[in-house]
Amino acid sequence: MTSLDRHPGVRVTVVMPTYNEAANLPRMAELVLDLPVDGLHLKVVDDSSPDGTGRIAEELAEKYNWDGRRRMSVLHRTEKDGLGRAYVAGMSAALEEGADYVVQMDADGSHPVEAVPRMLGTAVASGVGLVVGSRYVEGGSLDAEWGKHRVLLSRFANRYARTVLGTKIRDITAGFNLWSAATLRDIDLATLDSAGYSFQVELKFKAVRAGHSAVEIPIRFEERTEGVSKMNLATQIESAVMPVRLRLRNRRG
Repeated sequence: MTSLDRHPGVRVTVVMPTYNEAANLPRMAELVLDLPVDGLHLKVVDDSSPDGTGRIAEELAEKYNWDGRRRMSVLHRTEKDGLGRAYVAGMSAALEEGADYVVQMDADGSHPVEAVPRMLGTAVASGVGLVVGSRYVEGGSLDAEWGKHRVLLSRFANRYARTVLGTKIRDITAGFNLWSAATLRDIDLATLDSAGYSFQVELKFKAVRAGHSAVEIPIRFEERTEGVSKMNLATQIESAVMPVRLRLRNRRG
């Protein structure tokens, strides 16, 4: 890999929300911080995990922040009030700290870390405001351990949201995304309503409405190996209601 491929001078912050991810975080931090991207920073946003994830994150930051380089930081939140709110806190902090691009990534290992340089290269070369790590474009796939019910539910959720909102993004519910700082500023993160997983849909919809282009690149979505999913009935209901709410607001506007 050449120095150009490493994107010198480009500041990239990976925002990784955590809640009870003590078993996954050390491996994920190592994988992210080993990426061949010169200006990469990992920001963990922990919602006061009772399993000690926040403490582990601080220990990891101390380990990786050596020789005057601040490669990792931890944002501690006092309450667990939704994935969307955690992302807003982390992404807002990244923008304040001067990030040129912000990556959303889960801490459970489901997103392929090695795809980040490819996503960044796509954004830099094309000038798009959003690169989606997509399960539903040609070449994308889901872990074979996903049951048929989960696959059908995921595909239905994407088709439903795309149809209601009239968007061409095939994986609009994707949680593995790279954003330009300009796009996030145009959206105004403080105005987002979603607390849970529907944050992914609302953010993409508002980016496209603001005139920013999106590119999807194929990824393989893996099943988590440790811990349990944070999806519950409340977040599923919010995810179903949010597209309709966005469409109605857009009509009124």
